[in-house]
This record gives sequence, C-alpha cells and structure tokens, in this order.
Amino acid sequence: MSDSATAAPLAGMPAVDALTVVDLEVHYRGIAALRGVSFTVGRGEIFALIGPNGAGKSSLVNAICGVVPSTGRIMFEGGLVNALAAHRRARAGIIQVPEGRRVIAPLTVLENLQLGSEAARDRATSVVADLQRVCELFPVLSERRRQLSGTLSGGEQQMLAIGRALMGHPRVLLLDEPSLGLAPVIVAGVFRALKRLNEQGMTILLVEQNARLALQTAHRAAVLEQGRIVQQGVASDLASDPVIVDHYFGQRPSATTLA
Repeated sequence: MSDSATAAPLAGMPAVDALTVVDLEVHYRGIAALRGVSFTVGRGEIFALIGPNGAGKSSLVNAICGVVPSTGRIMFEGGLVNALAAHRRARAGIIQVPEGRRVIAPLTVLENLQLGSEAARDRATSVVADLQRVCELFPVLSERRRQLSGTLSGGEQQMLAIGRALMGHPRVLLLDEPSLGLAPVIVAGVFRALKRLNEQGMTILLVEQNARLALQTAHRAAVLEQGRIVQQGVASDLASDPVIVDHYFGQRPSATTLA
C-alpha cells in the first residue's frame, strides 16, 4: 500500500461515515486512559468531545492519529486504519492540530505552512493555491508570512497551526483544545473560521474543555469522563441537559452564540 492510500473498506461495510471508533482503549504502563470508547463522526459534521482535564481527550486524539498505541477499531471512511503508521494516516487525510499549537518557532510562518503541505495526500491543487486559501481564511498569516513563528501571539500561532494542518488536505480535521490559553475575542475568531471550514464541507472532530463553546459549535457531541463516554447526542440537546449544565457550565446557558 502506498503512503497516499487509505485502508481498504471492510467487506460489506459502505464508507458512509468519516470516522468510526469502536471499543478504543489506551493504556500507559498498565493504567487505562481510555476504556471502551465508541462513537461515529459523520461526513461534513462537527463532532465535539468535552470533558474535564485528565478525562482522556488528548489520548483519544493521539490514538486516532496513530501517535500512541491502542486497541479496538479505528475506521476512516469505511476502512480500518489501525495498522497504518501516524504519517500514513496523515497522508490518508486524518490530520491533527495538536494541543499547545506546536509551531516550529525558528521557522517563518511561510515555512511552517509549506511543511504542512508535506502531509498532502495528493497534489490536485498547487501549494500556491493552498497558501492562498489559508491566507484568505486567516489574513494575518499573509501579513506575517516572513515573521518567525515563535514571535507570533498565541492566537496567531493557533491560526498558523490550523493553517498548517489545512495545507495537508485533511478529510477529517482533529483539533485538540484550540481555545486553550487564548483571549475570548481571539477564540471567537478561531471558532468562526472553524464554522466556515465546516460550511465548505470539512469534517471536524473538536476536542475542547470549554463545553459551552464546543456545544454551541458542534452538531453532535460526547462527554468523556475517566476514559469512558458517559453521554452523547445532539449538541444542542446536551447543552440544555441539566446535568451537563450543572457540571460544566455552573449555570443555565444564555442565549448568546458566536457572532
């Protein structure tokens, strides 16, 4: 199988959903970080995963991307990807924006974006065209293209991390805590960009500790606690669930949404 290929679909299983996780488990030195996690992300939807610190959210993202070993089944567009190394999953279209952004500080904005194109599964469009699309989404990256990435603000680095992932032509974009450490006005801008991407057809798995914001943004969502999914469903239903509200919001949600 070439690096640009996905796994073959399972016999009798049509490739309907973008991502399906079945009985996923992750252990670190005998300690379970994930225990029997199962959910499905439909094509073209935003699926949010919320939960407290230490619930296993980052372990889940890293397992899907192949960064940490896991058991269970991970199916991408109908094909099993468990046996694929992390770089081959990225070339297939499973691309992560990691927690903490992790831009390459000594490189310029442009060089970071160009590195992102190395994960592209095809060259159906040129790198120049891809750069143009990213800079249309985040104009500040065009303005800062010659600037060293380590000198950017936190919000600009988050935009760069997302832009770098987009250069790889993701079919499923996984974001791990994109609001972490950012000012509210910057967070609002980042999430507007995510909504715009989704409106253009991007499938997004959003891992986010800010439950209110995540549920405002997503179509469906799941709650992860102590390595298990304890609840999942339509995001707006979860946002009005008294247990979710009391546990994650501390008060009834207001009618405000992202502008």
